[in-house]
Amino acid sequence: MTENFAEEQYSGGAPNTQDAAAAIQGLINQVEKVIRGKKDKIELVITCMLAGGHILMEDNPGTGKTVLARTIAQCISGERGEEHVIFKRIQFTPDLLPMDLIGTHIFDDRNKEFVFKKGPLFCNVLLADEINRASPKVQSALLEAMAEQQITVGDTTLKLEKLFFTIATQNPIEMEGTYPLPAAQLDRFFMKIIFGYVDEATELNIYREYVNIAENLVKMEQVLSMQDLLQLQEQATQVYVHDEIVKGVSNIVRGTREHQDIVLGASTRSGIAFLRCLRAYALVKGRTFVIEDDVKDIGYAVLDHRLMYRNKDGRERALNSIVQKEAERLARLKLY
Repeated sequence: MTENFAEEQYSGGAPNTQDAAAAIQGLINQVEKVIRGKKDKIELVITCMLAGGHILMEDNPGTGKTVLARTIAQCISGERGEEHVIFKRIQFTPDLLPMDLIGTHIFDDRNKEFVFKKGPLFCNVLLADEINRASPKVQSALLEAMAEQQITVGDTTLKLEKLFFTIATQNPIEMEGTYPLPAAQLDRFFMKIIFGYVDEATELNIYREYVNIAENLVKMEQVLSMQDLLQLQEQATQVYVHDEIVKGVSNIVRGTREHQDIVLGASTRSGIAFLRCLRAYALVKGRTFVIEDDVKDIGYAVLDHRLMYRNKDGRERALNSIVQKEAERLARLKLY
């Protein structure tokens, strides 16, 4: 199947891939001035943002999770265009309270009344740093914001901005001073990625260039405006998905519920998030349609954190076998 055919199948008209690809590549190039050797991870973070979801990054301290989050935030936060993108960072600690995120009522002595002072959740891009160092009570403050883009304070419901994107980092749960995230919280993240270490050559380059890299982070410029981001999100919804790929996503989701090594399988919401990420990932890759390999490329990142496994040691093998089986079925159909 050709790209033109794929475009014709989408009745709403294909998105302007050339403009979208140029905008996304400009963002990637800017981020790579600071984050070296992690283009695949950068693409996944951007994918989640364009899909209208949130992303969770896990690994040991010092691997660059927070720097990547800060870098992307700085590249899209600023005052280009009519609206400016607001970036907030919250350092999660055990003594954090829900009101530290949501905000609180304070007494206005001049007007003799209580007024609500908004907390850092009222932003466009939120860096939730070391999110699993806060208690489950604090985690619950994020649930409504991440799922429904609103916050309820007493009897009042306050809408968040049109763009609300959470980049959360966490240390492995085996580390001291961490709390496992509740299943409801994990399900709010479209993807969870393991950041990992860079290869030897890239690490050596970082050691040689760390002064320049630090300067690049300070000088990072905004490359996309609010309007650009909202337009890219809209374009992602227009990316064509073949019906067989939709069936493939359904087969994978249902397969997680039937696998003998998986205690709790993926929900219907997981499948919807999967499809939204597939569309956004195709746009990041410069295409107007989803291909079979996209399913294999992002399937593990989208689903793994939502599942409960019978045997921790076999978790990667269990999900990968389901995704691989479906990817092979799609490949035999030769859709593209």
